[in-house]
Amino acid sequence: MLIYIAQLNPKVGALSHNTEKIIHALNRARLEKAEIVIFPESAISGYPPEDLLLYNNFIDQMEKELEKIIEASQNLFVVVGTIRRNTEIRGKPLFNSAAVIYDKKLLGYKDKTLLPTYDVFVEKRYFESSHIQKVFEYKGKKIAIAICEDVWANSDDELKKYKQDPVEDIKKLNPDLLINISASPYYYQKKDLRIKVLSKVAKTLRCPHIMCNQVGANDQLVFDGHSMCFDKEGVLIAEAKGFVEDHFLIDIEKPNPQSIFKTDPLSELYSALVLGVKDYFRKLNLSKACIGLSGGIDSALVLCIAADALGPHNVFALNMPSRYSSLSSFEDSNKIAANLRVEMLDIPIDHMYQQYLDLLSPLFAGKSFDTTEENLQARIRGMILMAISNKLDYIVLSTGNKSEMAMGYVTLYGDMCGGLGVLTDVSKTLVYALAKWINRKKEIIPQSIIKKAPSAELKADQKDQDVLPEYSIVDKVLEGYVEDHLSIEEIVKKYNLDITLVTELVERIHRAEYKRRQGPPGIRVSKKAFTKGRYFPIVQGWISE
Repeated sequence: MLIYIAQLNPKVGALSHNTEKIIHALNRARLEKAEIVIFPESAISGYPPEDLLLYNNFIDQMEKELEKIIEASQNLFVVVGTIRRNTEIRGKPLFNSAAVIYDKKLLGYKDKTLLPTYDVFVEKRYFESSHIQKVFEYKGKKIAIAICEDVWANSDDELKKYKQDPVEDIKKLNPDLLINISASPYYYQKKDLRIKVLSKVAKTLRCPHIMCNQVGANDQLVFDGHSMCFDKEGVLIAEAKGFVEDHFLIDIEKPNPQSIFKTDPLSELYSALVLGVKDYFRKLNLSKACIGLSGGIDSALVLCIAADALGPHNVFALNMPSRYSSLSSFEDSNKIAANLRVEMLDIPIDHMYQQYLDLLSPLFAGKSFDTTEENLQARIRGMILMAISNKLDYIVLSTGNKSEMAMGYVTLYGDMCGGLGVLTDVSKTLVYALAKWINRKKEIIPQSIIKKAPSAELKADQKDQDVLPEYSIVDKVLEGYVEDHLSIEEIVKKYNLDITLVTELVERIHRAEYKRRQGPPGIRVSKKAFTKGRYFPIVQGWISE
């Protein structure tokens, strides 16, 4: 029984386009003598379609596209993710479903049981849950269907505690094969957890388990693909590539172990960021990016990512020195732009800065230099970047990292300007790790950038650590409080930190909420991002002690 796993990259809402990709995969599968073809969750609409689902004509069009897929299914058993109406009087109006098709006939649907409503997911906003598990007969084999979250109920994650475990219910049906269609988003080091969970499902059911996962970036979410097949012993025997459209063939009756892709977590993280930028531009029909290149490590890393995602010829860098910018920063900016073959323009801003100081001097008379004057420089740079964006059709890529966003060590309408925040979910610790990974074969990011003490260079001899602890400490608190939801006391015990320091950092995280709310969308690559899946009030008075 030869099975074709079609790992596709859909564009959310592009129903006809996505259907064309599905039909193309069906034709290719037929040429390769496959009998069963599997597509990801919500393959027709792309995942997540969000409030597009509130429009009746969107659902109408999806039904028409499904008819095209049925008509193209000659001699094939097809499982494809779709969304369908709930015809019952009660409940939410839609089901997140797998359509099961054979030889131009719709055999039925398997509706999703577990609807995640945590982190980045809001499925209960749209969908009704189905508690019925079923198998479909094909050539004497009983094929069970699960949709993504349905197989995660028995994981150890506290967010995934459900009253029902669909896998245990499927077990009672004695399936010969489990097909799992998924849209499981990436976060750093998630692949190992996914293998553990999916392997356990195969061992529980004592049958092969095939997971077909969506790939591609949709807004802030990145889907890594890595579709997988496990034998009945829970051994991973086949895998699709990560972060690209791919497919593989597997015969569950004559399993022949195929390529397993062992990758470095930093390589995966970098690939996720590149894909996040690439698909954001490609799916919006954009091509050119503009970056403020400061000579610091964050903008250097963003330049590398943008050059890989869009091609160096589509990236434009601006160095905008003021009186506080060091010569070494200017030299470092030139070096990395040359290494990546990216065009760089030098636009000094000191004369503009002085004009602002002169303009405001009557109002500021008698007041000492502070962050007001520092931020003027960042805002002048932001204004220049946005002017170039408007006039020359570049999208500005924001370069601030997660640690800075957490602490509020960013300037509204300055370095926070942009159409996309590339590093807003990447901690400073990981920024350095990625820079070293990029240089693993040859120096692309100059060592002088990596070794340089972090500085905004907005006043004389400024260093980030003048106002912040070492980033290694900031990032421990950030991980504990934001990603793992630990209390201040738990963070103190876990990392052996001073309680006054931890309390101050947590307070800074909350105070900066209003800034983050006004920032550009960012690529989510951690368990808990600021820009997607975290919902905190700006005005509130509680601190977790």
